[in-house]
Amino acid sequence: MKKYFSPNAITIARIALIPFGVYAIFKNGGDDPTWQIIAWCIYFVLGLSDLLDGHLARATNQVSELGKFLDPVADKALIGSAMISLSILGRFPWWITILILAREIGITLFRLAVIKGGVIPANRGGKIKSTFQSFGVGFFMLPMPEGLYWFRDGFIAIAIVLTIVTGFNYVRLALKRP
Repeated sequence: MKKYFSPNAITIARIALIPFGVYAIFKNGGDDPTWQIIAWCIYFVLGLSDLLDGHLARATNQVSELGKFLDPVADKALIGSAMISLSILGRFPWWITILILAREIGITLFRLAVIKGGVIPANRGGKIKSTFQSFGVGFFMLPMPEGLYWFRDGFIAIAIVLTIVTGFNYVRLALKRP
């Protein structure tokens, strides 16, 4: 059982299943409310698998350097695929996609540059940032009445602030390491 449901296997499966979410976003030109909800459900389940693999890794003492590296990569692939897809459809602002992806790719490259001192695992701020990004982008995925755009836009605004602040904090903490 452990072999088939290892935390790393769940993370890899999450990455492998992202194309199904992208397919659902674009299905019927991206304008079909049913497929918008299906896409949201796929991304939501994939997002929940992030909680599952982390919990399983800690509960079974299977925390690994590979897992500490792959998990954030899977998170970035998940959120990036949703933002790019929605931006292509004109349902999500490109500037937000570029800003968030620039930060995420920049931090990933930075992590690779400082990996000799060991992988720096995600911290609480990064997890909160990821949660706001996921829900914020998710609200753009769902068919929403215009009267709720303020909520959607406010949520993504908080995600943007957290994205910038946690990026600076991550670099600051990494540079303090021996």
